[in-house]
Amino acid sequence: MEGAAASSEGLRYAEYTRIPTGAGKGQAELDRGLARTMIAVGLGVATVAFAGRYAFRLWKPLEQAITETAKRISTSSLSMYYKGGFEQKMSRREASLILGVSPSAGKAKIRTAHRRIMILNHPDKG
Repeated sequence: MEGAAASSEGLRYAEYTRIPTGAGKGQAELDRGLARTMIAVGLGVATVAFAGRYAFRLWKPLEQAITETAKRISTSSLSMYYKGGFEQKMSRREASLILGVSPSAGKAKIRTAHRRIMILNHPDKG
C-alpha cells in the first residue's frame, strides 16, 4: 500500500511540475505578435508624421488660395441686410433694401419687417 501511495503522490507531483510541450511555443508566438504590433504602431506613427510634413509644405499655397477666394466672395452677398452707401435723403428703394422687402410691399409687410429689425437692434435685447 505504501508503494502505491508513494507512486500516486509522485504522479500528482509530476502532473503539476510537468511543462506542457507547447508552452515555449506559446511564449514565442506571443513575443512575435507583440513585435508585429510594435512594428505596426511604429509604421503608423511614421506615416502620420510624413503626412503631416507633406500637409505643412502644401499649406502655404493653400493658405493663399483660400485667402484670395475669401476676398472674392462679397460680404454683402452673405449678409441679409443692406449695408451700404446711404443717400442724403432716404428713397423708397433704399428703405426697402434696409428692411429686406420689395419696394412694392404692402404696409403690413413693411411694419412686420420694421418690427423685426427694431427688436434685433434694440439696446435692451438680451
